[in-house]
Amino acid sequence: MVGLALVLLLSVFAFAGSPLQKGGTGIESIDTLSVNEWDIPTEHNSLPATMLFSVLPGGGQYYTGHYVRGGFITAIELALVYDVFFNKSYQYDRVLEQAKPFQDSVSRYTSLIMECSSRDSISIYQSRRLDYLNRVRAFNDKKMEQEDLRKAEMAWLYGVQLYGMFDAFGIWYNNNHRSVEERSLVKALLWGLIPGFGQMYNGEFGKAGLLYMSFIGASVSVWTSQNMVNYYLDRKHLLEAEKSNSAELDRINERVTYYRKNRNLYIWASALLYLYSLGDAVVDALLGDFDNPIHMAVSPNLDGGAQAFFTFDF
Repeated sequence: MVGLALVLLLSVFAFAGSPLQKGGTGIESIDTLSVNEWDIPTEHNSLPATMLFSVLPGGGQYYTGHYVRGGFITAIELALVYDVFFNKSYQYDRVLEQAKPFQDSVSRYTSLIMECSSRDSISIYQSRRLDYLNRVRAFNDKKMEQEDLRKAEMAWLYGVQLYGMFDAFGIWYNNNHRSVEERSLVKALLWGLIPGFGQMYNGEFGKAGLLYMSFIGASVSVWTSQNMVNYYLDRKHLLEAEKSNSAELDRINERVTYYRKNRNLYIWASALLYLYSLGDAVVDALLGDFDNPIHMAVSPNLDGGAQAFFTFDF
């Protein structure tokens, strides 16, 4: 995942040296006026140091003085790390511990059935064995669902880390190459066909990181949900072959429906997120020069006096 982040970051360095990104009116008194922006100025302008610190959760934000943003990233990543590597591991071991007595009972009744010669006793043993077997399967279902959630949370953890690196790069970029010039709507739309590239064209690297975080999390969630659908369909076919009770089949059908809805929800979310990324790229390009101080300037008039101009472009 870190390798992917580096590849994507390298792919946008072409924008950093373009005339479009350097911006400016050519009038020093105007170009040096302050503008409203999310990224506060920072004296820490080293790109290697920024990216090196960004490997740590929120480190790039701390280095550049954005402590609130860094704090949010650190808190979210630490929470995910705890749940993925500690809490889920504890829950997994707990499920195995709870299932162990029922597994032993299944083995015991299987042995009794193999050794028994009485039909009545075999019928009783088989009934009890199936009861314990269903309990074991229920614990196995729980274990599989926990593993599904762990994989999804792992993907979101990687996504948050990727966002932190993109955001740290964006802070450095805006401090060194901020542009208030109008950008091409056509180019923004064309770049936007590749998720995140429209945002990078506009210099909004933090937004690109958020998009990649969301796409990674949603894509893995689609995959894990489909795995659970396949798992429960296999369980359903097995129960139908064993002619198990209808209550158990109803429960399995409910889980199949639940995970199908989850899968479809993430698919729709990914599609809407893609459309949003296109619209966001176009809007950002349209408003790229919104903070340009040249929109408000004073110039001489024909009567020998001065006149103020204020322009607002759509």
